[in-house]
Amino acid sequence: MSPDPWPVEFKVRRAEKDLVVRFDDGRSFTLPAEYLRVESPSAEVQGHASSQKVTVAGKRNVGIVRLEQVGNYAVRIVFDDGHASGIYTWPWLYRLGAERDRLWGTYLAALEAQGLSRNG
Repeated sequence: MSPDPWPVEFKVRRAEKDLVVRFDDGRSFTLPAEYLRVESPSAEVQGHASSQKVTVAGKRNVGIVRLEQVGNYAVRIVFDDGHASGIYTWPWLYRLGAERDRLWGTYLAALEAQGLSRNG
């Protein structure tokens, strides 16, 4: 079994409101701040079971204030809406990049089903 891909570069692009993460397997992902915020691994968003996941609305314009390294396994993303409780492990970030189309589609469908909007 091979080890999980390891990030080798992080680049916060404030004007574009995204995070570019490059991994040691050669893959690179551009992850919008809105997407990172609504898919935060925090209990506030994910709940304590998959059935408890919260659909976070109104984050279209959220930005990234800073990244804080957490040990050698994760990063905390501090957003300009005050959210900072999610610990984004390397596998979580990789999954967000690799499964972005599916996860984003699921999020958009959940917004629509609940009558919510991406706008604040």
